[in-house]
Amino acid sequence: MSRSTVNTKCRLCRTEGTKLFLKGARCLSPKCPLEKKGAIIPGMHGLKRAKKLSDYGIQLRAKQKAKRFYGGLTETQFKNYYTKAKKLKGLVGANLLTLLERRLDNAVYSAGLSLSRSHARSLVSHRQVLVNGAPLNIASYSVKVGDTISLAKNTATKISDTVRAADKDFKAPSWLDLERAKFSAKIVSLPIIDPIQSGIDINLIIEYYSR
Repeated sequence: MSRSTVNTKCRLCRTEGTKLFLKGARCLSPKCPLEKKGAIIPGMHGLKRAKKLSDYGIQLRAKQKAKRFYGGLTETQFKNYYTKAKKLKGLVGANLLTLLERRLDNAVYSAGLSLSRSHARSLVSHRQVLVNGAPLNIASYSVKVGDTISLAKNTATKISDTVRAADKDFKAPSWLDLERAKFSAKIVSLPIIDPIQSGIDINLIIEYYSR
């Protein structure tokens, strides 16, 4: 699967003109390029390349932003989520966001057990994340109500001081019951995501795939 390298993650944020929180603590520090350079498009001609986007261009940017926000999903993966969301009862946009939030790597990040979604994916791929007590290396696994996710003991010891859950001010979303001492979280309900707060324009994504 194609992925963004460490050196390109900050460029992705600058391309989208907003923080996608792809590099953990660095995104909240003065070292973040958006803090230094602002939302200037990458490249030597970044300042000159700003232009008015067409309707298609606006829809494409919204879709690309969502793909990158959730850890750099491929087009096939993202479209499959959209297709599945259409088949479920309820609003397509809400269904899509719920499916994305239920990914195991996103659940690990949302629970504060990793520095970023890419870090969460790395932990999952190296079997350092347990689901109901058993290691699982499938980042796209869709967590269910009642599932408990946790870090392997050795990993929890190594990164206990750096993950977001170690911060007393960190608050996990309402659909997760976080146990800081055990570095684990239980899924207590399906996630309900506010598109406005997430910064993702779900209507533009629906328009893109409805062309």
